[in-house]
Amino acid sequence: MSTPSNARNWVYILILSVIWGASFMGVKMALTGFGPISVAAVRILMAAVSLTILAYARGIGLPAFSQKRVWAHCAGMGMFSNVIPFILLSWGQLYVASGFAGITMAVVPLFVLPLAHFLVPAERLTPRKAAGFSVGFVGVAILIGPGAWASTGAEAEAWARMACVGAAGGYAIGSIITRLCPKVDQISFSAAALLVASAVIVPIALIVEGWPAMPPVGAIAAVIYLGLFPTALATLLLVRVVQTAGPTFLSIVNYLVPVWSVIFGTILLSEVLPGQFLGALGLILAGLAISQARFIRRRP
Repeated sequence: MSTPSNARNWVYILILSVIWGASFMGVKMALTGFGPISVAAVRILMAAVSLTILAYARGIGLPAFSQKRVWAHCAGMGMFSNVIPFILLSWGQLYVASGFAGITMAVVPLFVLPLAHFLVPAERLTPRKAAGFSVGFVGVAILIGPGAWASTGAEAEAWARMACVGAAGGYAIGSIITRLCPKVDQISFSAAALLVASAVIVPIALIVEGWPAMPPVGAIAAVIYLGLFPTALATLLLVRVVQTAGPTFLSIVNYLVPVWSVIFGTILLSEVLPGQFLGALGLILAGLAISQARFIRRRP
């Protein structure tokens, strides 16, 4: 059995996987009225404003500017967990098969394992962890199917694939930076990180895509959802999980997101449930059980 703290982290992981699994539909709707970088900019800005208001409403505020190390970690988290991967994925998905982006997100845990081993003392790489995450990755690959590896024939496809892999690396680095941050309130840290990300990505969106024309109501509703849930709420949850359970534990969410994406597509978009779904799900859950056994057994 897990401790109450670990049990809460498993709940947070489940919530994150559901929120991010549903975000693919939100992005698809938002793109009917906004450019890809603008979608990222608006959702990050909205999340930054929401969490900053929450931080001051609770009497916490932002980290003091004298806390230079904290702000350095806020900047790193904002850049590597938001700005860099959002831009790389937005550009990369113009040229690669959509399934390839899903596969590269499943690579995040495989990046986290060696990084955490060398940079986070409590996150040593073990054969059990490596085996578990490898089994989970195979499950994701089977779930998404061979279409993920199909070539689109685009001239920039090779660079686009590297961009998607780079985005996965960005998420991994962002989680390590978050873990290594000096002790600070999670709401304050999350708000500061998103403010830094906003200060970078909003000008980029305006320069590259300009001010968006009046978007349809559906696109506006979608970007509001993306800002409040997959960005604002998700940032709070991921910071909480990284601070209390570590980046390796957080990275398992990348194996669950494709599962929920398929489920939502089947239920809400009337897509056909892949025949390999149950087998792939079994492999993913088996991989998580192997790699995270210490979180579910009773501690002495």
